[in-house]
Amino acid sequence: MDPSTIDRPSVTYRIEHTTRYEYGALVSTSQHVACLQPRTLPGQRLDAWALAIDPPPARVTAREDYFGNTLHYVTLMTPHDELRVSSQSTVGVSPRTLVDPAATDAWEVVRSRLEYRVGQAPDAAAQFAYASPYVEHDPRMAEYAAPAFATGTPILAAALALMHRIHEDFTFDATATTVTTPVTKVLAERRGVCQDFAHLQISCLRSLGLAARYVSGYLLTAPPPGQPRLLGADASHAWVSVFCPPVGWVDVDPTNDVLADERHVTVAWGRDYGDVSPLRGVILGGGQHALHVGVSVVPVTA
Repeated sequence: MDPSTIDRPSVTYRIEHTTRYEYGALVSTSQHVACLQPRTLPGQRLDAWALAIDPPPARVTAREDYFGNTLHYVTLMTPHDELRVSSQSTVGVSPRTLVDPAATDAWEVVRSRLEYRVGQAPDAAAQFAYASPYVEHDPRMAEYAAPAFATGTPILAAALALMHRIHEDFTFDATATTVTTPVTKVLAERRGVCQDFAHLQISCLRSLGLAARYVSGYLLTAPPPGQPRLLGADASHAWVSVFCPPVGWVDVDPTNDVLADERHVTVAWGRDYGDVSPLRGVILGGGQHALHVGVSVVPVTA
């Protein structure tokens, strides 16, 4: 089972995520997919959610994807040179149950459980052990991870040791990478952002035959001492969920070197960023464009 909550007060957040495109020429029609609605999970409650789009769309439909995320499909038929998509959420989050790393299975036992065997139904988690478009299987990844995975090490203890190493070895640099930067380049250059560090840890784990999924969401950040919280000053965030029998999936955040806690709000999960991109689509026209994204995560009650 997934780590659930313990009997402590929850925190409620009001979250606004706004994406604005400015186009160099008119867009006549466009189709978009938004992955912006937070999930309802053990320890996370979605109290309210709304999606505002300008110009008004001709049609918006919602459906659940393969991974259980809620997607919204948007059709725009009005010519426009600017598109604004704003998601507003109210989410209650409770602290997660602390998991003893020593209580999880040895990583080799977990790897064996995920291996394909003729005539046997695979474990459901095995789908997250394969390579995906943004996450490669690569011997260099396995080699980088190897010091954390000594023989007999419990899977969560090893995953945490790998998380610590990534946090120590890599520098957060918003200018170093783009959405399409290969994870092998991130490993070589030791710089990137949360998306890169999540892909890196997932690639390391999968290259060892283990299961890990990419989690998108939000993180409450604190303003500098003595300064007010600025609306739009936060950003969307990404971290990793590791399959840790017999506990289940445990979320770790290599960017911040912590287990995910009540500051983390989960929107979606998948194999990698491509499955849970906040907004993607196809446009007719538009020419060059400029993208502006603003995120605010504000505690309402504690």
